[in-house]
This record gives sequence, C-alpha cells and structure tokens, in this order.
Amino acid sequence: MTILNQEQPAHAAAAGRLRAEPIIWLTTVAPSGQPQSTPVWFLWEDGEFLIYGVANGAKTRNIESNPRVCLHLEGNGRGGANVIFEGSARIDPAGPGADAATAYIAKYREFIDSYGWTPEGFAEDYPHVIRVAPTRARVW
Repeated sequence: MTILNQEQPAHAAAAGRLRAEPIIWLTTVAPSGQPQSTPVWFLWEDGEFLIYGVANGAKTRNIESNPRVCLHLEGNGRGGANVIFEGSARIDPAGPGADAATAYIAKYREFIDSYGWTPEGFAEDYPHVIRVAPTRARVW
C-alpha cells in the first residue's frame, strides 16, 4: 500500500523528511486508555517504520495491549509541515537487533557515539523491535 502520493508536493516533501529527520513522535495507548506520546528514533524502510523499544518500556506493553498507534514529525511551528501517520504496530521478536540493522546504525551513529554508547550496548538497552505499518497519512 502506498501511503504517500509522491505526485503531491507536500507528500514528496514528507517522504524526504522520513529519510532525513532523526525524531518522530510515537503515540501508543496505555491499558487505562491514556494516550502516551514519546519521541523516538526510527527508520523508514519498505513502507514501514522500524523503532527500538527499551527493555521494560511502556511502549512495548502498550503495543501488546493495543496495536493502534500514531506517529508524527515536528511541524514548522506555524501550523504547517505536518506529517501524521495512523497505523498498526507489532513487536517483532524475530527482527534484527539494533546493532544488526545497518541502515539504522548508519542513521544514528553520531547520536549513539554522543551518548557514549556502542551499537551493541544500544541493542542491549533497546531490545524490542517495533514495526509500524501505516494505514493512513495526513500531510499538510
């Protein structure tokens, strides 16, 4: 399924931002029904988002109880450049550890180094592979 229509300028710009921007906000829903938004690192690849969750983190528990999520990039601070996705998330126990996800490590290597981590240490701290398949995009 193609979520972004590359023929529309705003959608083409959004596709570029998905490759370049380091942070996307992930909103999950707690078992109590309370939405919880968290900034996360992500990789946009093959039409889905790859995110890693911390051990014992709320994101993983929330997704296991309710897979419906939203993701959004930062706007331009003036009500424009909004990119919002609705989708379904799943925990992928067979997915690659972060240290084996070459494109992910390439995207975040400077961040990982700046925190004094190694790719292996990051993979240990963030062992949960989260995949989000978007079902709807809203771009303006």
